[in-house]
Amino acid sequence: MGTWQVPASVLANARFDVSPMAEVVGALGHLARDRSRGDRAFVAAHAEAFDRMLEEHPGRAAVVQHHFRRGWLADFLSILPDRPAPAFQDELALVEALGDRRIRADLRESSPSTLPRILTRPGVTAYATGLLEWLWTHTVASDWPRRERVLRADIVARTARLATHGWAGVLRDLGRDREWLAGDELRINRYDYPTRRLADSATLVFVPVGWSASWVGWTEPERYAVYYPVTGALAPVGGATGGLTRLVGPNRAGILTALADPASTTALAARTGLPIGSVGNHLRVLLDSGLVLRRRSGREVLYWRTALGDGLVASGD
Repeated sequence: MGTWQVPASVLANARFDVSPMAEVVGALGHLARDRSRGDRAFVAAHAEAFDRMLEEHPGRAAVVQHHFRRGWLADFLSILPDRPAPAFQDELALVEALGDRRIRADLRESSPSTLPRILTRPGVTAYATGLLEWLWTHTVASDWPRRERVLRADIVARTARLATHGWAGVLRDLGRDREWLAGDELRINRYDYPTRRLADSATLVFVPVGWSASWVGWTEPERYAVYYPVTGALAPVGGATGGLTRLVGPNRAGILTALADPASTTALAARTGLPIGSVGNHLRVLLDSGLVLRRRSGREVLYWRTALGDGLVASGD
């Protein structure tokens, strides 16, 4: 599987999309394999609870132990969504629909050793989906709105580059060992596998992930995906980034960053430490600039970021 031969008709209809499940798979990689690399803050925050969960659920622990071998990820972890902009539950339902036999076969292919007895009996699907749902609920879901903004900002940047650099320029940094070759071939790894030609009717999706990882997935013969790390990864949200601060000033940057969820002037004053009058003045400027919107809710007026405001915050510095 060293290269994919991508017909012009497939490339013409290729698209970018986000996937909550891809973020979960990235979280699994960080917690289940080499914890000394990647997002150490994420590992520090979630490793203890993850290990405790595995101790309480030996079936899930067995899935973790056998889901990855020498760069090969179990196929059920990269199953492609069957709709644009899927919700996590949509993608989890696709995994559940595979059933024990298919998931067990995928684990056998990715396992570094013989499957243990617990994975040869009924219940493999429940172990796999339980693991994925725990990862979503405990490590990704609360941060998903921020992550999604960053992922979509990456998509906006790449599609803008398409007009001036073409697909070769857009796809040149899809991760280690990924590159657009001469002609119609996309390299996906450095292994000596035969070239796979995608059908003229196939769908090709490029999916950004907020991790220093990349992988591919396919549902033959019609759906293929390349999962690639976003440029700049995911910045912490402890405060406004330097670029945003230089652009709109520290106080407005702080207010804009604090508006991850709709909030009133009073709430923003509490979050930022600014006087209410000052917050109101800054909000009027942000309103006039198209970075926030407002609407009355009972006795309060709530403010929230527009897509433009989201993009500025997500872009970081």
